[in-house]
Amino acid sequence: GQDITAINDSQAELSRLANDLQLVIEAANAPIFGIDTNGFVNEWNRKAAAITGFSREEVMGKDLVSRFITPEFQDSVGEVLHKALQGEETANFEFPLYTKDGERVEVLLNATTRRSATGAIVGVVDVGQDISARKNAETRVSMLAADLRLLIDSANAPIIGIDAFGCVNEWNNKAAEITGYAKDEVVGCYLVRDFIIDEYKTAVNGVLHKALEGSETDNFEFPFVTKSGERVEILLNATKRTDREG
Repeated sequence: GQDITAINDSQAELSRLANDLQLVIEAANAPIFGIDTNGFVNEWNRKAAAITGFSREEVMGKDLVSRFITPEFQDSVGEVLHKALQGEETANFEFPLYTKDGERVEVLLNATTRRSATGAIVGVVDVGQDISARKNAETRVSMLAADLRLLIDSANAPIIGIDAFGCVNEWNNKAAEITGYAKDEVVGCYLVRDFIIDEYKTAVNGVLHKALEGSETDNFEFPFVTKSGERVEILLNATKRTDREG
């Protein structure tokens, strides 16, 4: 005979680990889904079901890409999964997943190669993150930026902006009309050095420097000489510009 106690103990330990892993997958607060080497779904946890509206029973054995990924993303998602099946994993891949009700959910995906006990590739495990709220916020920011751009360009007052180094980075249509300088002629040039007359360089530079430090100035008058050499009186409000982090 042969003492198979050690073998049985090892198999019991493997079985326990497999059960623990399944519990972790099921209880995870992130959508986790997996495919076999043919691309058919063989893993679909509760969070994946909650986000998509498709139950585990509805998706198991179905082709993940052709059945649940929108046509415009099927090639890119398919490529990520194909690479993972070759052992090349992908992190932070974004794509939209459509729910059972037709709603679009933005998912950030990590595709990990799944291997057997012998090291053979048997499929892919995809751990996702629902980033719809972040994407919606980014969309709102983009829309606000577009609205701001439209407001600046269409404003009936000259709007001029500089970066932290004093170089022009904003020049709206009214500024171009009044000065005769097109936007592409001034962007990147030093505002004070290149466009302010000598006797006002120090004063204008002081106002802009204060604004860059957070001290804003209202109703500051100075002359601007146009491209054609005419003198135009400008009433300036200097306001600091900050990014999202302030």
